[in-house]
Amino acid sequence: MLKKYFPIILIILNACQSTPRVRGPIGEKMMVVTAHPDATQIGLDVLKRGGNAYDAAIATQFALAVAYPIAGNVGGGGFLVYRKFNGETGALDFREKAPAAAHRDMFLDSAGNIVPGLSTSSHLASGVPGSVDGMWEAHKKLGSLPFKDLVQPAIDLAERGVILTEREASNLNAYAESFKSGNLFKTHFLKEGSWKKGDTLFHRDLANVLKRIAERGRDGFYTGETADLIVAEMKRGGGIITHEDLKSYHSVWREPIKGQYKNYTIISMPPPSSGGIALVQLLKMVEPYNIKGYGWNSASAVHLMAEAERRVYADRATHLGDPDYYNVPQQNLLDKEYLKNRMRSFQTGAATPSERIKAGVFKKAESEETTHFSIVDRWGNAASITTTINDNYGSKVMVEGAGFLLNNEMDDFSARPGTPNIFGLVGGVANQVEPHKRMLSSMTPTIVEKWGKLYMVVGTPGGATIITSVFQTILNVIEHDMTMQEAVAAKRFHHQWLPDQITIEEGALEPDVLKELEEKGHKIATRSRIGSVEGILVLPDGKLEGGADPRGDSKAAGE
Repeated sequence: MLKKYFPIILIILNACQSTPRVRGPIGEKMMVVTAHPDATQIGLDVLKRGGNAYDAAIATQFALAVAYPIAGNVGGGGFLVYRKFNGETGALDFREKAPAAAHRDMFLDSAGNIVPGLSTSSHLASGVPGSVDGMWEAHKKLGSLPFKDLVQPAIDLAERGVILTEREASNLNAYAESFKSGNLFKTHFLKEGSWKKGDTLFHRDLANVLKRIAERGRDGFYTGETADLIVAEMKRGGGIITHEDLKSYHSVWREPIKGQYKNYTIISMPPPSSGGIALVQLLKMVEPYNIKGYGWNSASAVHLMAEAERRVYADRATHLGDPDYYNVPQQNLLDKEYLKNRMRSFQTGAATPSERIKAGVFKKAESEETTHFSIVDRWGNAASITTTINDNYGSKVMVEGAGFLLNNEMDDFSARPGTPNIFGLVGGVANQVEPHKRMLSSMTPTIVEKWGKLYMVVGTPGGATIITSVFQTILNVIEHDMTMQEAVAAKRFHHQWLPDQITIEEGALEPDVLKELEEKGHKIATRSRIGSVEGILVLPDGKLEGGADPRGDSKAAGE
């Protein structure tokens, strides 16, 4: 009888097979994922010639400064989270700092109102850069190849020029007027006519800056000719960064944030990044609920996650800042009972208006254009780095004679408590401007362990949306059984408390889901894209899958 019906059974089984999985490139023993193909190749080349993940990270950072100037930089800062093959973890804070002459009211007029553009597109907008010192400190502790050899590929790329993609040419054209208005000289980002795909962009002045870094390490940037060029640019444009600000800048090694989500350990960045605390809060808040059963981007899942997000961003606005200047209540924010209480007002059938959500109160006392890259080497060392100059092309101000852009990270401070920054994020006194202070960030470079072993390396740019994009990507893999490539490509949504709305990517939610969310009381706003996640997943057989976000020119490559 079974033989008779076997062909029919086989047809039914074949029909029930799921859609073929979409996987990213597979590496037998190493993987690099970055926002630009040239940077990915440079990082992979370092791994192939025997460098470790941290050597590759340093080379990649400098390569992105050349190949990806919209966010890659030597004039910005960022964060590194690492995990060695033996399980050792750490975090490096090379976030920019406020200059010594900075003060609380520096972006306000005499009436106490914010002066438009002062914190975003002026010489005052720039914090003291940390990227070069960060790479120098990372090399001292974690590197294995000579430092100058890790800078050389970026020098070579700057001298031979970067062949522009269609997206890069379009971006340079879109910001041409900003480059003209922000600089007293004609930068190499401007040309007669428009940039086109296939054009070559040469970075000759930046190549000289990189040569000085290769020869003298951090001193090649923070002292000498490059420092002179930065200070001269400051004086020319009314900025306040001095030689002493540059010379005294130092990165800080910090203990990473660690938290549990089911069988997974989350390792992420501590303050002055809000990312690690917020990510662990979000995961712990949704852990008791059946996210997997709800289904990906279902009304129930989106409602739950958005409600958790609105509570976490309310906490962010009040309780987070530079831990060297403000006593961040980290233990309280991550306390299991505290997070449980934060969700007591959650209702499955209705949205909670943000005006009724305030930062949590503790029983006892105790902070958009960015780029991320993820790297795993043949030994199992992992690096997760997010770096930034804040807005697209930072302040648009280029250091004359040096060929690199200054950041506008001072906008990440609370220029006036309760007033949103360029990403709509509201901050408080904990993140007010103070001399030498690091501004609060949303960057969330993250490493995930499963049963104590390396499982995932992930992060993204995206300003305020960084935290929620990493949150969703992790759940996409763990709860929705996506591949790394599927997880980074999946459509995303975001809630940040204020404004009181769920922002979704075009096509992220089905019409019936949107209708149900609106019936629950949610307001919906749409945008073209959210983030650009770069991830690596360790597969059951030990191989590595790279996930490069299709929203940009990202590339994953392994071997």
